[in-house]
Amino acid sequence: MSLKGKKVGFLGGGNMGEALIRGLLKAELVPPEDVFVTDVRLDRLQQLGKLYGIHTLSDNALLVRRVDVVIVAVKPQIIHAVLKEVAPAVTTRKLFISLAAGVPTAALRADLPKSVRLIRVMPNTPALVLEGVTAVAQADGLQRGDLETAQEIFGAVGKVVVLDEELLDAVTGLSGSGPAYVALMIEALADGGVKVGLDRITAMTLAAQTVLGSAKLLIETGAHPGQLKDMVTSPGGTAIAGIAALEEGGVRRTLISAVERATLRSRELGRGPRGDKKA
Repeated sequence: MSLKGKKVGFLGGGNMGEALIRGLLKAELVPPEDVFVTDVRLDRLQQLGKLYGIHTLSDNALLVRRVDVVIVAVKPQIIHAVLKEVAPAVTTRKLFISLAAGVPTAALRADLPKSVRLIRVMPNTPALVLEGVTAVAQADGLQRGDLETAQEIFGAVGKVVVLDEELLDAVTGLSGSGPAYVALMIEALADGGVKVGLDRITAMTLAAQTVLGSAKLLIETGAHPGQLKDMVTSPGGTAIAGIAALEEGGVRRTLISAVERATLRSRELGRGPRGDKKA
């Protein structure tokens, strides 16, 4: 299945839904007249319709009937209610893609017809600037080309990796929650700049651009992070003095623990109220 000639619908027009709409249109994968979106906020629908020239609807089931690919972009807390609402409109012609963090495929299938074609994905917020990374979970019951369709959609807003579903909690702990860790580091670097005399705006610009440039350098060169570190760490110099301070503070151990704890929390959220895995 390719996106060519297909209609794509979004259940939910929040930030991530808008990011995907913008990415699809910018990449010219789908024309505006083949994109549909619903949202509980009428003002939000008006905004999206005016900005992108797409179809806006207030009826979730009607959207499902009109499209070929359904991207479920609602909050995990309400996803079960939304899926039960649209279940009568689901046929084997529809491909469902869920963005709900921590909600396993088995739990999603329980609200839909058994024959549903369903893929679970885990994007992250840099998709808002088309620099995200999305993990797509391999699933049973798909038709030929379904996985490629998901890769095509999320490739419009960044990079895509394909993994087994049991690894999505780890993805949530690393890249899903990771933008918060990086934002915290940027804020701390900027605070350090202010402490040593820089004004706030300049410090924030230097910190954010340094993180952006360093990440781009690693990606484009394929170098190991240790190589980048060594490039700027001269004997007895400033960088090694700063690195020593980071090591004293246990920055490596803390970041590893952050990913681990976030992963464990994602697993907890994917279980029922008594700790049983949702079915």
